[in-house]
Amino acid sequence: MATAAKASYGHITHNPRVLGGRACIDDARIRVLDIVQLLHEGRRPEEMLDVFAVPLTLAQVHAALAYYYDHPQEFEGAYQDSERWEAEYERDRAEYLSPHRK
Repeated sequence: MATAAKASYGHITHNPRVLGGRACIDDARIRVLDIVQLLHEGRRPEEMLDVFAVPLTLAQVHAALAYYYDHPQEFEGAYQDSERWEAEYERDRAEYLSPHRK
């Protein structure tokens, strides 16, 4: 009986003390979800390198993407929650800045 090969993600860590144990890029405190959001915005991996204050390598970005593609169920709800939060934030912000606000 053949066993499935175990995937290893050298640049991805899960530490309960870092970002609540979510999958993140090692030594960067950048969530894999942050990379996924950039992907959904249409950015190429090379473009993702300049987004964060912490310098990333292309290998780290590709490791995050590989982790995402191997664990889509882990990010499905989180990505939708993030989009919902952003929509609520923008709505509340627009309401607050509205000249018709009481």
